[in-house]
Amino acid sequence: MKRLLLVRHGESEWNSIRRLQGQADISLSERGRAQALALKNTVADLAPDRVATSDLSRARVTAELLGFPQAERRTDLRENHVGDWTGQGIADLVAADPTAYAGWRAGTHTPPGGESWAGFAGRTRKAVLSLSEETAATLLVVAHGGVIRALLESFLGISPKRIIPVGPASLTILRRQGESLTDMRLELFNYSPTGPILDAPD
Repeated sequence: MKRLLLVRHGESEWNSIRRLQGQADISLSERGRAQALALKNTVADLAPDRVATSDLSRARVTAELLGFPQAERRTDLRENHVGDWTGQGIADLVAADPTAYAGWRAGTHTPPGGESWAGFAGRTRKAVLSLSEETAATLLVVAHGGVIRALLESFLGISPKRIIPVGPASLTILRRQGESLTDMRLELFNYSPTGPILDAPD
């Protein structure tokens, strides 16, 4: 694999009302579908030769709208499991315990019943390494904001607390520099053909 394309799913119904979803299987909003379609030509021009997606519907449908209905569906590309926080409003979580929420965003706090950041980062890194072994040139992964932040930490060493929320239906690109997949460079972050996304929901 020479290049890794990372796309966050389009806006979901819960993204639109700032509700934390984790691994809840929430559908795309109409705006989210339009966002995915707007990105389609950009991704097509990059001609990925292998495509994988989280099996959750918001990612899977995004992959379909990008033109890849046969994308490989993988449970190991699911979003971070947020346990008891699933379905709660982000503003409510921040109001109840701002330190805990900030810690979760930084990868240092695990919600009750949730998945640790270390376990999540390890899971998603292993998934991409496995996919890369059979990818000749360009791998496209359609997944979630947390997955992309975890991969940026795994392959670039960027702490999650230093990364803004990844925009819906945005494109991030990593390029391999040397022989090892650990030698990756950031080519593009959070690109959307509709303009900058600076206030994306978690």
